[in-house]
Amino acid sequence: MQISITKNPNPGKMPPSDKLGFGSIFSDHMFLMDYTDAEKWHNARIVPYGPIAINPAASVLHYANEVFEGMKAYRWADGSVHFFRPMENAKRINISAERIGLPQIPNDIFVEAVREVVKVDKDWVPSGEGTSLYIRPFLYAIDPELALHGIHQATFVIILSPSASYFAEGIKPVKIMLETEDVRAVRGGTGYTKCGGNYAASNRAGDRAMEKGYSQVLWLDGVHRKYIEEVGAMNVMFKIDGTVVTPSLENGSILGGITRKSCLEVLKHWGIPAEERLLSVDELIGAAESGKLEEAFGTGTAAVISPIGELAYKDKKYTVNDFKIGPVAQKLYDELTGIQWGKRPDPFGWTECV
Repeated sequence: MQISITKNPNPGKMPPSDKLGFGSIFSDHMFLMDYTDAEKWHNARIVPYGPIAINPAASVLHYANEVFEGMKAYRWADGSVHFFRPMENAKRINISAERIGLPQIPNDIFVEAVREVVKVDKDWVPSGEGTSLYIRPFLYAIDPELALHGIHQATFVIILSPSASYFAEGIKPVKIMLETEDVRAVRGGTGYTKCGGNYAASNRAGDRAMEKGYSQVLWLDGVHRKYIEEVGAMNVMFKIDGTVVTPSLENGSILGGITRKSCLEVLKHWGIPAEERLLSVDELIGAAESGKLEEAFGTGTAAVISPIGELAYKDKKYTVNDFKIGPVAQKLYDELTGIQWGKRPDPFGWTECV
């Protein structure tokens, strides 16, 4: 792939690690590539980071035909920069694109585009403890017509954000509330994709939860309103009576998280029992009441592991593991972050040097 590069004439300066926050500071450059039915993917370019011109009639502004990814680059102690399973992100953005009707990006082109823009802004990969370069690829339709029709023009963009931990307080247990009114997704919908509409539909319930002192909501399925699905911004796992249980992806209403997948593969490698299956809210609350719910934690690219210290359901609250991170969650966090930052061996071949 030919990629033209236009350097930023006014390069910025990355703040100190303790001033980064998450997803609010951006590097000097971004990657763009255009699609039309006639030319397919073309005009790949790396240009200074800045506003993107868009037609007011662009399809994405009216019909939300957009998908995105979240991934990271990590600076190792020797100064080298590495990705974590980038091909998984390439596969997933195409799964999302297919569902939304957007043109797919060949996996190798996706990974090459990410690699090249990170190379240009390699100095923006932070080295402080717990920091990383958050990478946000996104793809959207730009057809300048208000009529509903197939997508014939699109743009693919990658922006980069040097970031600290997703949660400012670090890896500490959070409180979450089971949502009983709104639903996030249903079978046959877009729940398994990473599209903006899924997150927009989650905002109202998330705001209600935050008003009550909870970090996020825990979603139930949209049909029976009885099966656990995922937390607002990540997948979820529970250790119940010695076995790690995570909701199955079979219904197509849950995002196939890359961190989720990695956790399951690590657990299998360790010989820790793990199951992907339907988990009802009655079973979960029953386990909490009987003491069999030993751990609960979210999994996702941004936070890696987010321990859950309290579950709220209807009018009751249930404390998990004395509001402390559990041993399995801690072990998974240490293993995954150890591999990502090059501090531990990578027996799975998941890391790639930029």
